[in-house]
Amino acid sequence: MHYRKTQTQTVAAAKAGISERSARRIDQQVHQPQKQERNWRTRKDPLAETWDSIVLPLLESSPNLTPVGIFDHLCEHHTDQFDPRARRTLERRIGRWRQLHGPAQPVMFVQIHHPGELGIADFTWVEEPVTIAGEALRHKLFHYRLVASGWAYAQVTYGGESFSALSDGLQKAFRTSGGVPRQLRTDSLSAAYKNRQEQDDFTERFAGFCRHYGVQATRNNRGVAHENGAIESPNNHIKQQLKQALLIRGSHGFTTREAYEAFVQAVVSRRNRRVSTAFKAEQQHLQSLPVHDSSTYSEHTLRVSRTSTIVLKRVTYTVPSRLIGSRLTVRLFDARLELWCAGVHTLTLPRIHARGQQRRRSVNYHHVIESLVKKPRAFRHAQWRDDLLPSDDYRRIWQHIDETLSADKACHYMVRLLHLAKKSDRESALGRYVLAGIERSKLPSMLECEDRFLSLNPTLPAMVVHQHALGDYQALLRTGGCHE
Repeated sequence: MHYRKTQTQTVAAAKAGISERSARRIDQQVHQPQKQERNWRTRKDPLAETWDSIVLPLLESSPNLTPVGIFDHLCEHHTDQFDPRARRTLERRIGRWRQLHGPAQPVMFVQIHHPGELGIADFTWVEEPVTIAGEALRHKLFHYRLVASGWAYAQVTYGGESFSALSDGLQKAFRTSGGVPRQLRTDSLSAAYKNRQEQDDFTERFAGFCRHYGVQATRNNRGVAHENGAIESPNNHIKQQLKQALLIRGSHGFTTREAYEAFVQAVVSRRNRRVSTAFKAEQQHLQSLPVHDSSTYSEHTLRVSRTSTIVLKRVTYTVPSRLIGSRLTVRLFDARLELWCAGVHTLTLPRIHARGQQRRRSVNYHHVIESLVKKPRAFRHAQWRDDLLPSDDYRRIWQHIDETLSADKACHYMVRLLHLAKKSDRESALGRYVLAGIERSKLPSMLECEDRFLSLNPTLPAMVVHQHALGDYQALLRTGGCHE
């Protein structure tokens, strides 16, 4: 009406932000009546027959019942009183009832985290179908996080939540971050805590680890995982980012474990770049690292059997036959075994993990082939025969010669082939060469294989020839040193 005093109806309506029709109605003093909330229904209540008699008693008896659970119950047992098309009405009615009469809900309390105060660690399963050389990889991620800045460290673990996996992951996380927080929080890991007793809570090895790094270990209450919310939610985030990175890569297959581990580190590094400023500020508040690392392994003393094997954690490992009868000290890490004989580091083996009560074997033909080549017939009925074959190529070769050659000749050929693979150090190339001959229906003889893969290239000695200066020859002529 203020604009209408000096402007036309159209201009005044535009300046007031209303339509011309509303302006015309105002000029004519014809105002719309105020809308009143109606207090009557426009259709029959679809829950009239079930709400008071069926739904309310269920809600009051069990606060954990979901609307979908109640809907399924009504559809199954009360079809004569409930119309399935009323599902949304049922869900809205239950939601309003719980807002007014339902039980109290959990409240999230936002925490204050001071820089350098708290680091938190956990293990989480990776469910993506990752394969290594075509074989499915069942594994976990060890995940460590500085809560104040959000900086994270993660590494792949292949066994359970053992002390070696926990201590190795923490030690590398401390080294990578450049310092140690004042407190370390985990859940009730059996590798760190004695969960069946109230006193002397820490295991001796974990207590020693914490003393070495000067960190105070804490944990959430037993059975209350959500108290570790600062790591549980980031667990899902890092797994989602790993999933997306694998999808963008276009393949879940990797040639080696090392390649997959490097891929995981690249994903984590990309996450950390986003919090680099906050992390640099928190680094200033971390405690200094000790000079030396803590031990992250357990020691076992084992004797090598006559079969050139040791057994550890339900896994049988072959070792070089020269160690038969020796007493070895085995340092068991999460991903490897270090074998020490008479105080000397002799061999490193990749660790194999046996889950549950299963038993597994780790057989390397290099360890026993020198003995096997002296008695090749033992190959046919050896318990480890299939494990001695190092790849699918050699398994296909054995299948072919076992079907086409006599028993003795097949064993003799296979054992000599493995012996040649070790001597030439060209296992893959030798297997492909023999398979190519089989595909041409001509099995290469051992002499042909040896000529091709054991050809000796003599190394000529390096000779240095010093050229005399021309002036030296002139001096000989002057002194008569040259005679006909």
